[in-house]
Amino acid sequence: MTPQAPFSSMDGLRYGLLGLPLAFVALPLYVILPNHYAREFGVPLAALGAVLLAARLFDAVIDPWIGRLNDRLFARSPASVLGLGALAALLLVAGFALLFFPLARQPGALLAWAGAALVLTYAGYSMLSVAHQSWGARLGGDEAQRGRIVAWREGLGLAGVLLASVLSVAGGPAVATAALAVALIAGWLAWARSRQPSPSPPAAAAFSLWLPLVRPKFRRLLAVFLLNGIASAIPATLVLFYVQDRLQAPAALQPAFLGCYFLCAALAMPLWLAAVRRIGLARSWLCGMALSIAVFAWAALLGAGDSASFLAVCALSGAALGADLALPGALLAGLIADAGERGRAEGAYFGWWNFATKLNLALAAGLALPLLALAGYSPGARDGGALGALVFAYCVLPCVLKLLAAATLYLGLIRPERNR
Repeated sequence: MTPQAPFSSMDGLRYGLLGLPLAFVALPLYVILPNHYAREFGVPLAALGAVLLAARLFDAVIDPWIGRLNDRLFARSPASVLGLGALAALLLVAGFALLFFPLARQPGALLAWAGAALVLTYAGYSMLSVAHQSWGARLGGDEAQRGRIVAWREGLGLAGVLLASVLSVAGGPAVATAALAVALIAGWLAWARSRQPSPSPPAAAAFSLWLPLVRPKFRRLLAVFLLNGIASAIPATLVLFYVQDRLQAPAALQPAFLGCYFLCAALAMPLWLAAVRRIGLARSWLCGMALSIAVFAWAALLGAGDSASFLAVCALSGAALGADLALPGALLAGLIADAGERGRAEGAYFGWWNFATKLNLALAAGLALPLLALAGYSPGARDGGALGALVFAYCVLPCVLKLLAAATLYLGLIRPERNR
């Protein structure tokens, strides 16, 4: 079931291009949306956090079922998966447009509108991303090739994030929506012409939704991914508040901070792939976690006017992000292959994987924002207590969670392999 030929750059471009619009939509949803609704529409942080939590939890719950649907479609034909992807792309664009162009303006109606638009957007996003990830995992290969496949998808995804960070600020929601539609069309067309995975055996459709959770190694990897993901999602949710109120940086610098962060993540990916060839996927990911902890510990010491130092923080934490993007998915693909389930149950595995991703984001927005409000922070706050709560949430808490993730990775995956 190995690929007939090495995975070429053209293979990577055709498969990975869809990652651009998927990541393009992620930055407005996870980073810009909370700040936009709070500042433009005056939505209270606690109420906004509750809506985001509910929508993301719904999205997380449906991911495993979407994964099983994908396995059934793969058992039928790759064309069936592509058809689901086309439908999902339409839902995604429609939901995104409704979210950033709400017809409601009263607080209660606006929150209800946002919740409904988020559900539609997340449903399209989830269907498309699970199908795309499962397709890549089914292409197989050794650790280095699996890393390249994921790196193409995530590297082009980072290009989408960079594009979103520019267009969302400079062009506004209308330009961003149009760009998303064009990128989705181009990405789907390239995906349809990419290397096709090996056909699934007919029995693959009968695999249980709960199969991945029976595997102890998957449960351990999922625990690492969950802890590390929450640690990354909290700063992503709070970064604009930190930049505006803790650093008091000019608004013109915000695109530079975001652009530097994601650009350095993309530039660091070849370095992480080189590390994989030397020390393996798991140890390389552990090194990325250590770098992230050191960087956020430094960020806790910054204050008003430290914009230049924070640019360095963005560069180094972006390099650490490159490991988070390129390596965990490749580890999962290897786990599926080692279990003898490649070509049979990727959808189920990636359904639970995306469930964990959405749970990370739900907990980050649904807990961090209300807890910050309870601690006395609100956008525009300048008093020491409120800013101290913001720094703890943005810098200290992610470090604690990253330490837990690193310990779980070492004790649950690296040490058992070493002791074999």
